[in-house]
Amino acid sequence: MSSKLELYQQAISLLQQLIATPSFSKEEDKTADIITIYLEKSGVKTNRYLNNIWAVNKYFDASKPTILLNSHHDTVKPNKEYTRDPFEAAIVDDKLFGLGSNDAGGCLVSLIACFLYYYEEQNLKYNLLLAATAEEEISGKNGVEILLPILPPIDFAIVGEPTQLNLAIAERGLLVMDAMVKGSAGHAARNEGDNAIYKAIQDIHWIQQYQFDRVSDFLGPVKITVTSFYTDNKQHNVVPASAEYLLDIRVNELYTFEEVITILQHSLQATLTPRSTRLKSTSIPIQHPIVQSGIALGKTCYGSPTTSDKALMPFPALKMGPGDSARSHTADEFIFVQEIENGIDTYIHLLKPLV
Repeated sequence: MSSKLELYQQAISLLQQLIATPSFSKEEDKTADIITIYLEKSGVKTNRYLNNIWAVNKYFDASKPTILLNSHHDTVKPNKEYTRDPFEAAIVDDKLFGLGSNDAGGCLVSLIACFLYYYEEQNLKYNLLLAATAEEEISGKNGVEILLPILPPIDFAIVGEPTQLNLAIAERGLLVMDAMVKGSAGHAARNEGDNAIYKAIQDIHWIQQYQFDRVSDFLGPVKITVTSFYTDNKQHNVVPASAEYLLDIRVNELYTFEEVITILQHSLQATLTPRSTRLKSTSIPIQHPIVQSGIALGKTCYGSPTTSDKALMPFPALKMGPGDSARSHTADEFIFVQEIENGIDTYIHLLKPLV
């Protein structure tokens, strides 16, 4: 077992290597190489599927339950407001700068350090399975979603995302729907046709007024926003035969997507077509042992408005990690070095009562 000081130093060094290596979604092959080399130099046998790296603890026992430790190593592209080199990985005033430092490099290296801390422990009550995955930033299908079917059975997960080390026990789902309203064309001057715009406006008014009954203590109500509206008619004197609008629906953990779709289908004139139903709302019970362990450490439970790979996991998952979500995707992204050290300590102590 490495000492905590060694784990801190190695984690910072690893994160600097990852920051210095561009790893945009679908282009994570080089950071996958870095993670593989780092783990194998640490004595860990690794597995790779596409750009996803995974490993199990040294004394893995298939008869025991398994905890997944997961975070991602892809990043968004740097925005135009950067004043620093996004790949420099410089430490200034205890801040480690660089693209992906906060989202979610600090979480990833902290989870790796925690995994290494327990790697050679014998007689653990749980197996530990580490997965550094790809394509999280684009909710891609070649990340954790394609990896899960080939992994050993998992009982629950810790998903590393910047939460200031508090416990995101619920997470909003994202449901995007195309809505099309049919009318009939006619000449505007002769009061002909069935104006699809007016019918769509009736729908939109209903959406503005409607309130879903089940309000989450952690995520609040289901929220629907009309984000686009258009027709294919460009002529001033033609009543449009169709109108389309786009719905951004943030679903709390108390509704399934199917329930939300059914309510809308029964209430709107539009024909609704979901673009995707993959990013579902999720929650882990507050009574779950991993949540109770976090509460015992003084951590706060909350509901996260942002989605993560947690949405793709068919088992309980706690989202938690060092860093601040407010820094994600911002110019001159950074994480405090102390946050990473605290992250390593917190992950280790979070697991200790269970394993």
